[in-house]
Amino acid sequence: MIIELADADTRKIQATLTTTRHRMGGAATGKVLTLVIVTDEAAQYDAVRASTQAARENPCRILGVIPRRTAEEARLDAEVRLGETGPGETVLLRLYGEVAQHADSVVLPLLVPDTPVVIWWPGTAPERPSSDPLGAMAQRRVTDAAGAADPLDALRRLAAAYSPGDTDLCWTRITPWRSLLAAILDGPPDTDITAAEVEAEPGNPSAELLGGWLAARLSVPCEVCSTYGPGITAVRLSTRSGPIAVTRPDGRIAILSRPDQPDRQVALHRRPTAELIAEELRHLDPDKAFKEAVTRYAKGTRDTDRVIF
Repeated sequence: MIIELADADTRKIQATLTTTRHRMGGAATGKVLTLVIVTDEAAQYDAVRASTQAARENPCRILGVIPRRTAEEARLDAEVRLGETGPGETVLLRLYGEVAQHADSVVLPLLVPDTPVVIWWPGTAPERPSSDPLGAMAQRRVTDAAGAADPLDALRRLAAAYSPGDTDLCWTRITPWRSLLAAILDGPPDTDITAAEVEAEPGNPSAELLGGWLAARLSVPCEVCSTYGPGITAVRLSTRSGPIAVTRPDGRIAILSRPDQPDRQVALHRRPTAELIAEELRHLDPDKAFKEAVTRYAKGTRDTDRVIF
């Protein structure tokens, strides 16, 4: 059911949610958090769709905040969706004029009581997410440097402004890589690492974070080198018993090569946004590993086509 409310206020939106939920026979509770998405009109469809799919695993209230900073008279339009594609509730909030400057006052009355708040900026994020009026009310603040005009500069700014609870989808994208590499490194002592190298298409922020993570965790030199992609194409580890390589030229299947062992294939596909958001909604505590990785990245040495940590 979709209900459009023109020139509304938060009291009217809350009353519509309650009345419609009772009419449909839905439970009054059962939501584990509130997910706030701050986006623009062009990106809202994909962001809301991904969040709705993620909400099947983490029932939540989704609030899409779409500022429309125009010369129009101050106004709040809302679109309430219940029972469309999942168990949760979705409310799109279009803020016009001066109302767009006070999005936190609009969002606050619509939060699910006594549950965590997660905020996601799919595109350009504030300079300091934790100091943003909306970010300040969230336990988890999710950005996506890949959606910024300059992804690597966005990572550097995020490192400078880091606060517990900050994370980025560029970090979430490399969870399968980190899991595989952690399993490799949890091996016999003769696999001691002496150096590491990450290969990826130029300007890939996930590759930079992976390099920062390897350098921080292994305490060895790590280089990020440019290839044609797609995404991250290889991680190479120099060990005392020989080289270890994980190569993924097609973005789907990786080949794990180890000294004196046959090569084997490992599924390492590039995940859709819905899976990334679902993962972030499962972890609401501060991510210390992300802090280490992004901080190490910001301290890296750069030249034309590589970064050295």
